[in-house]
Amino acid sequence: MPPERTVPRKFSLHFGSGQIVEEAEFEGPYHNPALQLLEFDDGSLALRFCYYSHDGRFQRSPLILGEDTIDGLRQSIAQNPRLKSLLSSLVAD
Repeated sequence: MPPERTVPRKFSLHFGSGQIVEEAEFEGPYHNPALQLLEFDDGSLALRFCYYSHDGRFQRSPLILGEDTIDGLRQSIAQNPRLKSLLSSLVAD
């Protein structure tokens, strides 16, 4: 299992900083995909689709989700209501 990452925790990007306030993650066979709810210092929200290596290092490559990780990630998303709500608006008609 990957190292525990606490929430909230700080992040800093070249265009702003804030906190990761919710995170859904799953330990997959190749990596640990994560969906993060970022709350910037100005109060705006964003979604980050990312992944970590099995030893807990953040990876700066595209996130690819296979069918073998979807169910586990869905269960993790269900435990993060604000993240789930924002994701739902992404696919709403």
